[in-house]
Amino acid sequence: MTIFSKIIAGQIPSYKIAENEKFYAFLDIFPLRDGHVLVIPKTEVDKLFDLPDEYLAEMLLFAKPIAHAIEKSFNCNRCGISVVGLEVPHAHLHLIPINSSNDLNFTQPKPKVSDESLKQVQERILLNL
Repeated sequence: MTIFSKIIAGQIPSYKIAENEKFYAFLDIFPLRDGHVLVIPKTEVDKLFDLPDEYLAEMLLFAKPIAHAIEKSFNCNRCGISVVGLEVPHAHLHLIPINSSNDLNFTQPKPKVSDESLKQVQERILLNL
């Protein structure tokens, strides 16, 4: 069971942004930028492109209103999307408010953010969702 499956099951707490029967979205606790959201399928599959075709399409449709909410919530040019998939063996998308391509640079140090800051970011996104 991956850490993401444990988050979905409620065994590990998260800052939930959205959920339906197939997907779960929550804040990255080590964000590249404020508003960094992870979107994951509830089915445990390691690689994004190993998901069934309908999951791939539905995952982007699930992420779309979240991306719009991120853009409304933060001073950014757009909501960037990235698929890296090396940290956790569970398919996932990163949604990140960006102003330049460097904002998607995963080699940057990831700061530890306080629970209070994460709660505020969660509230901002939920207000615009």
